[in-house]
Amino acid sequence: MPAVTANPANSAARSTGRSLPYRMGRLAGRSLVYCATLIPVALLALVTAPVGGAGAAAARWRSLRTGLLGMPPTSVPARRPGIFAVLGHALLSLLLGAVALLPLGVELLMVLRGVLYGVVDSGPYDHSWGGPTRAGAWLAHFLVGLPLSAAGLAALIGIAAVHQRLTRRLDGERGPLWLIPTALLMALAGALLFVAWTHQI
Repeated sequence: MPAVTANPANSAARSTGRSLPYRMGRLAGRSLVYCATLIPVALLALVTAPVGGAGAAAARWRSLRTGLLGMPPTSVPARRPGIFAVLGHALLSLLLGAVALLPLGVELLMVLRGVLYGVVDSGPYDHSWGGPTRAGAWLAHFLVGLPLSAAGLAALIGIAAVHQRLTRRLDGERGPLWLIPTALLMALAGALLFVAWTHQI
């Protein structure tokens, strides 16, 4: 009986098919945690940098970038950034952290109003999406939440990507010219979106 050999191309395709969703899920999870730390780490830097904590603040951002996001170290040797560079980075981090609150809120709503909808809302469901049954309303809210949750995770990945590139600049690595304007535009867009949302409630 002839030996059965696996086709390397098919094996590679199966491996890639399994690993891509895993890699994307892991990146989304890491980006979510990373973005959730932006505001507290930035506030800590704003308080400690003026009293000699600039080096420690930069080290915390490097640690988040390499340890949490798994990004490689910068291509230039680590240097001790000046206090004004750290304070400027802290302010940008604070802005991006504020923007990240919007997609983080979307993920929280997906849990509370999608995954746990039937638990947190006891009904009646006569005027709810998918009603009048509890199961129909629960399923409808969960399905509506899926694309919103995916969009929120994509936004968190983008915010984390911009911020980690900003962190590389603390070590003296030159960044693209569009980096800081992009961070400021993201902050402006987030503010406009928040204002528009508050006018809807």
